[in-house]
Amino acid sequence: MFPNSILGRPPFTPNHQQHNFFALSPTLYSHQQLIDSQFNFHNAERLSDEQNLPLDGKRQRFHSPHQEPAVVNQIVPLSGERRYSVPPLFSSPYVPEIVRCVPPFQEVSFLEPREITLPEAKDKLSQQILELFEVCQQQISDLKKKELCRTQLQREIQLLFPQSRLFLVGSSLNGFGTRSSDGDLCLVVKEEPCFFQVNQKTEARHILTLVHKHFCTRLSGYIERPQLIRAKVPIVKFRDKVSCVEFDLNVNNIVGIRNTFLLRTYAYLENRVRPLVLVIKKWASHHAINDASRGTLSSYSLVLMALHYLQTLPEPILPSLQKIYPESFSPAVQLHLVHQTPCNVHPYLSKNESSLGDLLLGFLKYYATEFDWDSQMISVREAKAIPRPDGMEWRNKYICVEEPFDGTNTARAVHEKQKFDMIKDQFLKSWQRLKNKRDLNSILPLRTAILKR
Repeated sequence: MFPNSILGRPPFTPNHQQHNFFALSPTLYSHQQLIDSQFNFHNAERLSDEQNLPLDGKRQRFHSPHQEPAVVNQIVPLSGERRYSVPPLFSSPYVPEIVRCVPPFQEVSFLEPREITLPEAKDKLSQQILELFEVCQQQISDLKKKELCRTQLQREIQLLFPQSRLFLVGSSLNGFGTRSSDGDLCLVVKEEPCFFQVNQKTEARHILTLVHKHFCTRLSGYIERPQLIRAKVPIVKFRDKVSCVEFDLNVNNIVGIRNTFLLRTYAYLENRVRPLVLVIKKWASHHAINDASRGTLSSYSLVLMALHYLQTLPEPILPSLQKIYPESFSPAVQLHLVHQTPCNVHPYLSKNESSLGDLLLGFLKYYATEFDWDSQMISVREAKAIPRPDGMEWRNKYICVEEPFDGTNTARAVHEKQKFDMIKDQFLKSWQRLKNKRDLNSILPLRTAILKR
């Protein structure tokens, strides 16, 4: 995997610069070399009270028989000032090695911070978007808490499943996280190439039943409210008492690991992407259309909708990475090599100079007046709207958003016409208000959004 680089200084320096990116020495690292070395790099923020304790006194929450060294992945974007340079977006050599199991942990060098320059704000609306982004983006301290919990939980779960690995996925790592983002965890119990799909109705539920029981019996002092949710994709929901972060844990949802990495690459391909997506997520949440459990849009679907809009502009801001780099983003790439593949990805040279304010207004207008909901499907993989498929999954669905790897509908939760009409209505009303006012407060009260950061 890879470090989350929404790790900047909190809010808003005059020139909108942050210490977000990290450079690594040219060494090949293994699959689960994630973000543990975030704890080692110079000038990192410290974790409140815990950081002042000696190592043996820190977070003795889970009782593991051994300690594992910190590991790191080396997929990191270039600094902002090199956005249009020739070197690749991620500095890491790709030396694939076909093995039958996940490579072992190993010691690695630590990360050196680099600076990224956010886009310049020349108007009030763009300035408001940037300020909201600076305040609400996930900080390094937020990520460290999640990663520490993941590391300790992995050790505990390996008492049940010795060959398993636990991955932090979703918004915590894909570049689009906020300070209030929950943590998503994927437990991989069957690794590629000897990978067989886990049956989510039977095998995944059995695995999660054992994990849930383990949490309740061994970790009740550190984990609260563990719940086994027997949904289509079953999960264990719980809250970490130390970090106060809510987590969802699934089993072998491999596509979640792949799309986390794909979205992260998009997030750093162009410096307007992350601020725009964050304000879109905040706007949708404020208007109650960002909750798949209540029949509206998931955050993942909203991100794909935003990326799709940026791909379909007359002068695109984003391309289709899966078309330009098919081997790097192929579903056939072995799981323990996923984090290494996009070493040849270069920053996208867009001629589109639209401001963040104009892009937000255009996003709302596109889905309010231009996109054909009845006959089209949103496809980031194709970088365009494509005709809806004829399969059962797509029939009688009000919104169709293609998952880039497995082709399923990420917006299938929107199955009631009332909810669909509410979503369309909010796009239209917000576009009209913002067009007239050119003030973010007209569609998203900034004070409320910041309090819920």
